[in-house]
Amino acid sequence: MSLTERVWGALTSMIKLEDKVVRQSEIIKAQQTKIENLTERLIKLETTIELLIRASEYKRIK
Repeated sequence: MSLTERVWGALTSMIKLEDKVVRQSEIIKAQQTKIENLTERLIKLETTIELLIRASEYKRIK
């Protein structure tokens, strides 16, 4: 194997690796967006449950 073939092989490997890193970065960003959305929904759900619990306790007292 000549020197140019080895250099060419290394360059193509680097390009492929960079492409994989870019794709993984995009996937991670999408997952982070989904996680943030689920976190917001969970906060809303917790708030609703707490309000319902407090409202039921308030009705019991009266």
